Amino acid sequence: MAQSLSDISKFLSYVLRHKPDAIGIELDPEGWANIEDLIAKADVPLMRGLLLEIVDTCDKKRFAISADGEFIRANQGHSVVVDLGLEPVEPPALLYHGTAIRFLDSIREKGLLPQNRQYVHLSADRQTAKKVGERHGKPVILVIPTLQLHQAGQQFFRAQNGVWLTNGIGPSFLLDVSEEATAG
Repeated sequence: MAQSLSDISKFLSYVLRHKPDAIGIELDPEGWANIEDLIAKADVPLMRGLLLEIVDTCDKKRFAISADGEFIRANQGHSVVVDLGLEPVEPPALLYHGTAIRFLDSIREKGLLPQNRQYVHLSADRQTAKKVGERHGKPVILVIPTLQLHQAGQQFFRAQNGVWLTNGIGPSFLLDVSEEATAG
């Protein structure tokens, strides 16, 4: 049975973000993997054309191809240490974090932590944050005063796919918990 583009995209996310060693490939310090090596060692049917189609059509823009077309990497979401070469940028006044309501007590106590990833992921709009939260259960949206944090010295980065990244955010900086996403 042929695997769907979604299944192969999930495989790529797993290998390029978390476990390159699962198929015996290596990422360079910036997270790039050689495409030919990836294709040769993939445990799913993968060809260059299919790989390029996934990169081009993924609505979340999870992956990038190097300028020379020889390498691929995930744009963000790594649990393995990589340097994406992102420069700190000034964020908008507010950004949003989607999560499941079942995690709220812990977040209110400890704040937002990267957990098993390099960074906390933030969204530019409530709708995207809601979609993220729905992946984990009944969604809730946290509102973060990112410009205030930035002015206090916290760094923010914007991944190539538009996801905002930062280190942990203390619980005192969670301005509002919007449960409007949970209504209806």
